[in-house]
Parts: sequence; C-alpha cells; structure tokens
Amino acid sequence: MASRKRVYDAEFREGAVRIVTETGKPIPEVAEDLGIHPGTLHSWVSRARRNVVAVGPAGGRALWWPAAGE
Repeated sequence: MASRKRVYDAEFREGAVRIVTETGKPIPEVAEDLGIHPGTLHSWVSRARRNVVAVGPAGGRALWWPAAGE
C-alpha cells in the first residue's frame, strides 16, 4: 500500500533548514525531531545552500522554494 506524498509549506521547510544551518545539528537528528525523513531534509538543506551561493547571502528571503506540489 503506497503512502501519500506529504506537502510541507515554505515556512516549515525554511525553519527546518534554519535549525540545521544555525545550530549545526546533524540532519538526521533534526529530521527525527521534526518527524520527517532525513533524505527530505537533506534535499532542502542542499537546495538552500546551492541557492544562497547562486543568489548571494543578501539575496532576500527564501527565493529557493518551489510552489507546493512542484
């Protein structure tokens, strides 16, 4: 039986990434605390890091989140 894909809003994703980047906690630990799969959080953190490089640290707020369902 397949499970349904969970959709997380941008605020949740941003907060999860912020916990990893600002506290230095390992992704698996943060993922467990938040009840999400570590691979999911890893992809969010990777995307955030790539886009900070592309946009620059002063590039504005969360330009790297796709719309829900993308």
